[in-house]
Amino acid sequence: MDLLNLDDRLTEDQRLVRDTAQGFVRDHVLPDVATWFEEGTFPARELGPVLGSLGMLGMHLSGYGCAGLDATSYGVACRELEAGDSGLRSFVSVQGSLAMFPIWKYGSAELKEEWLPALAAGTAIGCFGLTEPDHGSDPANMKTFAKQDPSGDWILNGSKMWITNGSVADVAVVWAQTDGGIRGFVVPTSSPGFSAPLIHRKLSLRASVTSSLYFDDVRVPASSVLDVVGLKGPLSCLSEARFGILWGVVGAGRACFEAALEYAKTRVQFGKPIAGFQLTQEKLAWMAVALGQAGLTALHLGALKDAGVLRPQQVSFGKLANVRAALDVAREARSVLGANGVTLEYPVIRHMNNLESVLTYEGTQEIHTLVLGEALTGVAAYR
Repeated sequence: MDLLNLDDRLTEDQRLVRDTAQGFVRDHVLPDVATWFEEGTFPARELGPVLGSLGMLGMHLSGYGCAGLDATSYGVACRELEAGDSGLRSFVSVQGSLAMFPIWKYGSAELKEEWLPALAAGTAIGCFGLTEPDHGSDPANMKTFAKQDPSGDWILNGSKMWITNGSVADVAVVWAQTDGGIRGFVVPTSSPGFSAPLIHRKLSLRASVTSSLYFDDVRVPASSVLDVVGLKGPLSCLSEARFGILWGVVGAGRACFEAALEYAKTRVQFGKPIAGFQLTQEKLAWMAVALGQAGLTALHLGALKDAGVLRPQQVSFGKLANVRAALDVAREARSVLGANGVTLEYPVIRHMNNLESVLTYEGTQEIHTLVLGEALTGVAAYR
């Protein structure tokens, strides 16, 4: 079904990562994910150590128990994990790219030793606090504030929203305004004044823990502050995570395509399988084209990242193009399955609903469009 034979371009090690992630999804996710989605649950504590034992958490980082693999390997893993469910890939992305990466890149030696080995093993869970109830696409105007008192400790007050892993996390990387600019703080979730209630009644990413974070005079030591000032810190983390997304959604789209193709071959109407009708073949052909183009984009951006020359605007290109392609494939696949496409007996409606969230989080479609517009024209239209 890979008409372009894209996986022929993977190295032997990258194929091993692919096969390992596929095996994990087959054995630990697919038997139960529809139930998790229906019930609105995700067994983070159970799956975390298994993912850690496979080297899937912070796999693109080096040292501290991390696998130290290349960027393309990380992308391939995200693709296979999201073929299981976007919530699963979100868990891994948040753990590795949004919680571990800022500690690895900007944290002190003590913070790295304290948190990275446990996060890599999956025995500790992390989350990332940037988005606020009134400041999603405009994080520069966040209201969460941290002030240093005479003892040297920092006191955090404010709130965050739509935080993956928040209610199950052991540590939160929190971004806050200070008198000297935006700073990042490594906050143990056991800290007095910290709370993380679940967000309920979601109809997307249901197999994922989504929470609000509240800080009521949360006190952290000066040693918890990350060594970066301004939006450079959180945006560098988001570029890491968005890279995983642009790979991951190819897996979600592929799962929908495979379900539609198999269904079309076996669903008989008017005396023959619907795969034999021209309108159905047209749908399948365009789905294959969209996934092939998205896969090529992911491979190219992976090569650029491995070469150390990937730019944030190129990540925006991939996130914008590939999420849109995957969502279009999911919707087309849903139409092939007809009424069966809206049930959890098939993965399509689950992936389709999830992709509606992926379209929005870590940069909306509109924001990534404007990032590309600025790259082309030199004019920042969102300012």
